[in-house]
Amino acid sequence: MDSPTGSYSTSPRLPLITLDEARDAVRLLQHFADDSAEGQQAGAWAADMALRLPAED
Repeated sequence: MDSPTGSYSTSPRLPLITLDEARDAVRLLQHFADDSAEGQQAGAWAADMALRLPAED
């Protein structure tokens, strides 16, 4: 029987998202931030993601 967790390659993999893509996502989320429930969620998510990104050079 196969392992329920599967097997994963040890070779290098591409990141799920690049730093530039993450910065674009934060910028776009900030664009949609407003007083609506969805806008507040977009703003909160953008702020949380922005804190996780390294500072720009």
